[in-house]
Amino acid sequence: MTREELDRLGARLDGVEILHTEPAPPPGSKVEKAAVRQVTITFLLAGLLSLLFLVVYAGSGWFLPDWAWVSSDDGWSAYFTPLLGATMGGALLLVGIGLVLYVKKLLPHETAVQDKHDGSNFDRVTTGATLMGGLEASGLPRRKLLGGVLGLMGAGVGVMIIAPLGGLIKNPNTGNPLGTTSWNTGVRLVRDDGTPIRPGDQTPGSLETVFPAVPGGDFQSDAATMLIRLRPEQMAENVPKQGQEDFGYGDYVAYSKICTHAGCPVSLYEQETSRILCPCHQSQFDVTQGAKPIFGPAARSLPQLPIGLDDEGYFVARSDYIEPVGPTYWNRERI
Repeated sequence: MTREELDRLGARLDGVEILHTEPAPPPGSKVEKAAVRQVTITFLLAGLLSLLFLVVYAGSGWFLPDWAWVSSDDGWSAYFTPLLGATMGGALLLVGIGLVLYVKKLLPHETAVQDKHDGSNFDRVTTGATLMGGLEASGLPRRKLLGGVLGLMGAGVGVMIIAPLGGLIKNPNTGNPLGTTSWNTGVRLVRDDGTPIRPGDQTPGSLETVFPAVPGGDFQSDAATMLIRLRPEQMAENVPKQGQEDFGYGDYVAYSKICTHAGCPVSLYEQETSRILCPCHQSQFDVTQGAKPIFGPAARSLPQLPIGLDDEGYFVARSDYIEPVGPTYWNRERI
């Protein structure tokens, strides 16, 4: 028996009653060609949007100028999340529209009623014939362009959906991100406007917030550092932490701006008392005692950044912090 005959036989044996039949548009007719164009364009746009999603997600510089995502309120990075949402949402919407158009305009329609029954091997054979008949009726085998575009769209949308899972597979702890910052040997200390600092730029008793001279350094929450120039009387009282006696430079010291209690910015400095205050929970640190906590809930000292000068006489870091910045991710004893 032919596939069509098996299809009809299976329908009769399955107790299927066809109430109404509406054939598909005749092959090669103007109606069919117009419908094929609509569906093809819709699926093509869905595939292109899914590919655009991958371009944005991967941060490819060949498509968007200077495309490297950083935490910023301007530039392309400010549109990173909206672009991801727009491209993925648009692709999925067009897939739905394309499927609806395909079913409505290119497939034959029939209304049938079927009694429920248990399956058998004969049912599987006739069901296979029905499915193959449906594929033949869909016109995909002879609509090569539409089939190719459908494959492109399916591949693009599939990869678009799978791509974000890479963030779950990738090990987030590679490179010890919780224990390191972007400070490194030779990295200059710069103000938020990017200007470097030399000894003598600050008056004794003053504090300057500095950042690493790396791309996006002024937006990195763990990199903010306080460069403090001690007064002569403070220098006389200064007792660095053991093993960190050479971390300062002359009368300059640099400490993390991130409170070791809850991560708030400790930007209040009382030079008369040599205390740095955290405005969130009132922790206080003594800069003449290695930024040791002397009041409040903070349990350990602010990490000190070892500093020196480069060949041009500007302040640079001699290494990263040797202690984790902020409240950290394990309990530590009071230091």
